[in-house]
Amino acid sequence: MTSSKDDFFNKVYDVVRQIPVGRVTSYGAIARFLGAPRSSRVVGYAMNSSHTQDDVPAQRVVNRNGVLTGKHHFPGTNLMQQLLENEGLDIIDDQVQNLDAVFWDPNIELER
Repeated sequence: MTSSKDDFFNKVYDVVRQIPVGRVTSYGAIARFLGAPRSSRVVGYAMNSSHTQDDVPAQRVVNRNGVLTGKHHFPGTNLMQQLLENEGLDIIDDQVQNLDAVFWDPNIELER
């Protein structure tokens, strides 16, 4: 039997798997999409726990300002940034540049 936490984490992972290469979204956008707008932090916890899931592109989830707040949960010193740069994103001082152009909002892109 899965707990409600596991169920929520799995829903987060389902959304994150759909973020296209070269795009990012925020913890808050995912929380709003899942009908839990005050659960951005829980989305962050899910991302921190996602590293055992090879098919969850956790690097594509940033804070609302495009800052790589989850970078310390990746092995090495700059892996999150390197993964995003490999997808064509520009990162300066741990922040995604041109956030408006690369932001992917599940509330717009996905059907509920």
